[in-house]
Amino acid sequence: MKGFILIALLITTTASFSQMRKQEWVTIKSANLKCWECKVALEKYFAKANQSLLQSGVTQMKFNLLQGELKIQYWPDRCGVEEIKAAINNAGFDADEEKAEPDAYKKLPPICKYAEDGGGPQPKKPCHIQPIN
Repeated sequence: MKGFILIALLITTTASFSQMRKQEWVTIKSANLKCWECKVALEKYFAKANQSLLQSGVTQMKFNLLQGELKIQYWPDRCGVEEIKAAINNAGFDADEEKAEPDAYKKLPPICKYAEDGGGPQPKKPCHIQPIN
């Protein structure tokens, strides 16, 4: 009888693990996420955001500042791509075709603004590399 219960428990546990969703990756382009300062600003926003779905759902962020891309790994059962994009917009950055929230954009450091607003990489001043302090 103990063997039967053990086998039933093992089958139930295996079935519940197989139903768990895997983490997914999404790549988001941003026209004004091109420098180290922008990366730090977005990370700080995500760290202090009062959005419990993002805090528990986003597991990793990888930046490609030269391309203005952000790869995010997340749990799809805890948050969705639209919520992630909304958080990026609320931090003041574009997320694919969705533009940054205007009030948040105004609060960004000057270098994190659009090129037409005087932001972005400047000639002979690479900003995609972490500064040496």
